[in-house]
Amino acid sequence: MTAAGELLIGVLVLTGASLSALGAFGLVRLPDVYLRSHAATKSATLGVLLVLAGAFLYFWLYLEHASAKLILGIVFVFMTAPVAGHLNGRAAHRTGVSLWEKSVRDDLKQTVKPGREGMNGPQGESSGD
Repeated sequence: MTAAGELLIGVLVLTGASLSALGAFGLVRLPDVYLRSHAATKSATLGVLLVLAGAFLYFWLYLEHASAKLILGIVFVFMTAPVAGHLNGRAAHRTGVSLWEKSVRDDLKQTVKPGREGMNGPQGESSGD
C-alpha cells in the first residue's frame, strides 16, 4: 500500500500543480476578462482541489490522521471559487466590459443591461424625472 499511496498522492499533487500553472498561463495569454475568468476559475479550482486531496490522503494514509481542516478547505474552495468567478464575469458584463472581437455569442446581452444605463443621466447626474 505504501508504493500505491505514494504514487496516488504524487499524481494528485503534480496534476493539481500542473492545472494551476495552466490556469496562470491562461490568465496571461487569454484576450479578455471573460476568458481569463474562465481560466482562473476552472483550472485553478480543480488544481487546488487536487493538491488539497493529495495532502488529505498523505495525512490519512501515512500519519493516520483525517484532517477536518483539509476537508473544510476542499469544500470551501469547491463551493466558493466557481461562484466568485461567475460573479466577477457578471459584474464585468454589467459594467460594460466589451467581449473579445472574435467572441461568437453573448448569452447575457438580452437579459442584463449595463450597470448605470437608464438609472442616471450623463456623468451620474439625475435625469430629472
